[in-house]
Amino acid sequence: MVTELGHFALVLAFVVAIFQMVVPLIGAHKRWPGWMAVAEPAAHAQFLLTALSFGALTWAFVTSDFSLKLVWANSHSAKPMLYKISGTWGNHEGSMLLWVLIVTLFGATAASFGGGLPPTLKARVLAVQSAIAVAFFAFILFTSNPFLRLAVPPFDGQDLNPLLQDPGLAFHPPFLYLGYVGLSMAFSFAVAALIEGRVDAAWGRWVRPWTLAAWVFLTIGIALGSWWAYYELGWGGFWFWDPVENASFMPWLLAAALLHSAIVVEKREALKSWTILLAILAFGFSLIGTFIVRSGLLTSVHAFANDPERGVFILIILAVFTGGALTLFAARAQAMEAKGVFGMVSRESMLITNNILLAVSCFVVFFGTMWPILAEMFFDRKLSVGPPYFNAAFTPFMVLLGLILPVGAMLPWKRGKLGRTAWSLRYVFLLAVALGVLAWAMQTGRSAMGPVGLFLGSWMVFGALADLWMRSGRGLNRFGRLFRLPRADWGKATAHAGLGITIFAIAGLTAWEREDIRIAYMNQPFDVGAYTLTLTDVQEVQGPNYRATQGTVTADRNGQFEAVLHPEKRQYPVARMPTTEAAIDYQFLRDLYVVIGDKQADGGWTMRTYIKPLANWIWGGCILMALGGLLSLSDRRFRVAAGARKSSTGGVPAE
Repeated sequence: MVTELGHFALVLAFVVAIFQMVVPLIGAHKRWPGWMAVAEPAAHAQFLLTALSFGALTWAFVTSDFSLKLVWANSHSAKPMLYKISGTWGNHEGSMLLWVLIVTLFGATAASFGGGLPPTLKARVLAVQSAIAVAFFAFILFTSNPFLRLAVPPFDGQDLNPLLQDPGLAFHPPFLYLGYVGLSMAFSFAVAALIEGRVDAAWGRWVRPWTLAAWVFLTIGIALGSWWAYYELGWGGFWFWDPVENASFMPWLLAAALLHSAIVVEKREALKSWTILLAILAFGFSLIGTFIVRSGLLTSVHAFANDPERGVFILIILAVFTGGALTLFAARAQAMEAKGVFGMVSRESMLITNNILLAVSCFVVFFGTMWPILAEMFFDRKLSVGPPYFNAAFTPFMVLLGLILPVGAMLPWKRGKLGRTAWSLRYVFLLAVALGVLAWAMQTGRSAMGPVGLFLGSWMVFGALADLWMRSGRGLNRFGRLFRLPRADWGKATAHAGLGITIFAIAGLTAWEREDIRIAYMNQPFDVGAYTLTLTDVQEVQGPNYRATQGTVTADRNGQFEAVLHPEKRQYPVARMPTTEAAIDYQFLRDLYVVIGDKQADGGWTMRTYIKPLANWIWGGCILMALGGLLSLSDRRFRVAAGARKSSTGGVPAE
């Protein structure tokens, strides 16, 4: 009964979405207040109905209702409760229902907090957002119905993919989808503004909070996925340039560009066309990511589905929304005349450079991701584009971005003097150079990557702190003014510092990592760097729904006890799939990472050991970036209503 109720709620939400897509749009065109006003209750009804449907599916997973085909294929009665719940979105159909739930959530949120928006713009934003929901409701109901029943319910299920039975992967998809789908709001604002033919400073204030929220969620989602890959897959890496990793990273890059571009629209009423284009492309790349994951075009450990028919449906959605928006963009280009004038040396120019670097780096990643497919389709050649290409092609853009970021953040609007700003950062530059030289002097026989990464990271971190210090003015009460600065200033500095820390950590880990692969024998110590490790025991252990071979490894350093590690090799009998569980001793400056493999004929065990410096700093930097975004989002100047109260009536009308 609950399942049927969920299915009915999903169909009803689809009907409401169609109503919300059509009626407010006509009302805005005709200037009929009553028709425009229905958008708000419709958005709330659509979200509540979708939430009811998603709740019914979650209940089926929690209660192990194996009469539901989706539950039977992705759950098991012995599975821990956390993974029963996460199994709801650990599959294609359930994850798409989560996707459309978030679409409706953002629509309902815009309806609730967009009271200060002009009625016509609000109606059009909610109508466009509902059009996106209509497309995905249709996709779910016609190709991916999660509520299909089995004629003869089985006794138990087939279990969830063991790789997904992990806390990191339980929370990774919701955060990632909040970022992916959050960009739909920026898209809806962009298309609504194009329909109205009006893009002004007030529009920039309205679109920034939605973009910032999406960017924060994407940052958290990508960081969780990277952390999961680091400790769960057993290969010791945090990023492999996997196509599905790239699918989430590309919208993140464009969202960062959009966020900075919207600042220029708000402050100077410039870059209007570029900002609108970025809003369209950012959501377009989210749809491309959805297509990559669900079409079967590319294979990956992250992929949800490999049904070409579903891929064609998503491709049609991508073509309709992105192509339609770009067509509208071309038709309305004349209505987005820039007002602000600025010099070659100004914060606007630096933000344009920032945008170019982020956008070009995104297309570099896109080319590397799609080139193997294009080569096979058009040239009948099987190619593989791996980390060497991405590292060589992508890294220079990030280095340039890091170099200009502290200077660009401190340049004044409209017109500035590069020499004066650079001189104010002279001590920061000298400190960063000194740290880089110190790292170079301490290392022996290593590459320049570590020292260069330390220089660049220090330059960005201390540059962000210097920016805050300069903003506090002069005088005795400088510290008081420093802590009274707007949260947006603190958020910007925190996010920039977090990026600097992440860049340094990645460079340091890549340059200074130690790896050891060997056959380890019982109670025979072996050295890896400054550590002495000993395999003291291997035993079979029973988990809630798996069996594991668990090793016990003791680690000493300079004769002093350091840690005991328990690497595991698990076997899930229902799914008939093994997984590797790395044992990691986390420390502030390094991780000691141990993986146990198969038993050898002579009684030894395959073992991989890594010493990973600064590994935790990668995710610490990501946390700081997300925290910076949240600090900025909490600034009252960035709230939609606050921006709307300052709305200008002198926008650029359509001709």
